[in-house]
Amino acid sequence: QVQLVESGGGLVQPGGSLRLSCAASGSIFSLNAMGWYRQAPGKERELVAYITSGGNTNYADFVKGRFTISRDKSKNTGYLQMNSLKSEDTAVYYCNMFPTIMNYWGKGTLVTVSS
Repeated sequence: QVQLVESGGGLVQPGGSLRLSCAASGSIFSLNAMGWYRQAPGKERELVAYITSGGNTNYADFVKGRFTISRDKSKNTGYLQMNSLKSEDTAVYYCNMFPTIMNYWGKGTLVTVSS
């Protein structure tokens, strides 16, 4: 069974940066698109960005120009580089396939942007 484990979250000041990682238990990123999602307190989970197996990327408007999604197929790991963080970016961040697969949701990693 595939497992996705997110890491790299933490507390950061507004304007700061974080790099999230998503480690997969198998070579699922080689043939499938992967995405990063987030869920803020009291809100529904939303798509942040995705990257196709061919390397094409797509971003939600609220992160365009600030976040960068990437993945290393050799390491079965995906990344989300987050720059110029804002307080409204505070959320639990998850990785999954794109489109999502219900059984692949992990525990996520908490990102808190606060001074």
